[in-house]
Order: sequence, then structure tokens, then C-alpha cells
Amino acid sequence: MSTISAAISISAAAAVVSRPAGRRRHRGRATFHCSTSAAGERQALFSRIAPVYDHLNDVLSLGQHRTWKRICVSWSRAKMGDRVLDLCCGSGDLAFLLSQKVGLYGEVMAVDFSRQQLHTAAYRQEQRWKLCYKNIKWIEGDALYLPFTDCYFDAVTVGYGLRNVVDKSRAMQEIFRVLKPGSRASILDFNKSSSLFTASLQSWAIDNVVVPLASGYGLTEEYKYLKSSISQYLTGEELEKLAKEAGFSVAKHYELGGGLMGNLVATR
Repeated sequence: MSTISAAISISAAAAVVSRPAGRRRHRGRATFHCSTSAAGERQALFSRIAPVYDHLNDVLSLGQHRTWKRICVSWSRAKMGDRVLDLCCGSGDLAFLLSQKVGLYGEVMAVDFSRQQLHTAAYRQEQRWKLCYKNIKWIEGDALYLPFTDCYFDAVTVGYGLRNVVDKSRAMQEIFRVLKPGSRASILDFNKSSSLFTASLQSWAIDNVVVPLASGYGLTEEYKYLKSSISQYLTGEELEKLAKEAGFSVAKHYELGGGLMGNLVATR
């Protein structure tokens, strides 16, 4: 087993504080299974795009995604010594930012359902080594069945992940469950804008910039999915309602990037 594979496997086993139904253990490693074919298809999709995911993010956003992610982490109010969760962590951008926020005496649990994305994240951790990165644990897991006890985290972030979860209500309930009272969840994603101009611009950009560029990497169909996933996502107002229905006392959605992106901030 490679160092990176071991890091993911060991972290998963170590991080399982409680194991609700729907989870099994194999050979000392916690595994979490998608419950629907739709979830399985999305898991496979993100595994396929993992090798070029970071490069395409940089090109397609002209590097702006890094600013939006810093804002997301800042709004989580994570601080030194905190134990935090980066859900749907992908290749680790938010987890690395959180690591610097909570420091050597803090903990970052980074969860994703794509093992290939976690391999990419763990490789980046080795290549961009900072001492504080020792506090990150990469965990292969399901957003609908988080392997943590109630009130476990001081902050939760989700970057471009909630939109891809099959059961968003259940995911929001899980985020609420694992957060400590008074703590925040900060959730960044594409914005489903109520503005016809913004929605039209977003749609044009996907059809004429995103998909053609992705086709150069043989990922045409994978990035066509982006447009449908945004159309099926929730508006800012609907996200606020979803958070409050899950139990959050305060929920506010902010538009970023001229309305192309949005960030939900919810306080338990």
C-alpha cells in the first residue's frame, strides 16, 4: 500500500467516532456506501475528473475560485485549536486553508466520497508540505451518514459539494447534527440566480467556455453535467429555508462573483 493510500485508510478508521447504520468496516478501514444509483454515478464522475480538476478550476475561474474559497473559510469562523470538518473536500483546497486557520493544535477532518479525489488531495499535501498540514485527516465517506458523534465540530465548510448530494435535506441535517451549538457552517457553490441576466450569462459560459475547454481533456459529458446540476440546485432563499428546517437558528445566503457564486452561512 502506498503512503498516500495508507494515509486515507488510516484516517478513515481513526475518525469513525460513531457508525450509524449503512456503514461497514473492512480490514481496518471504514467504508461508506452510496445508497442510490444517482449517487454512484456522481461518485464515478468526480473520480474521472480528479486528475485535471484543480487545473480546470484555475483556468475556468481565472483563479477567482481561490478568493471565493478563502471567503468561505473565513465565514466559518474557524480559529486556532478548533476541530473542523471540510465536507465534500474534493482535492483539498478548503481543507488546506482550514488547516492554517486551526493550527497544529487543531484538527481538520476532510471527507469526500471519491477515493480518487482523496488521493489527489493527499498527494498535494505531500507536495505542498506545511507543518500544520499534519492536522488533516482524509476520510472516504458519505455526506448523508457522517461518522461523527453529535456536536463534534467547531465549524463545517462545504465547497461545491452540496449541489451534488442526492438528498440535500439529509445532508444539511447531518451538518447540523455534528456542529456544536453556536458554531457555523459555510457552504460555497454555484449560485442559482433569480436574475435572468446572471442565469443566462452562467448558461452561456458553461456551453461556450467550460464544456469546450473540458472537451480538450476528454471530459465533455462530465462537464455538461454542471449545467443540469445548477438548474436542479436551490436558490439562495431556498438554501436559507433548508438550513432553518434542519434546525439552524440563523441562515443567510450571500452572492459572490457578480452573482455567479453563492455562499450560505448558517449558525446552529
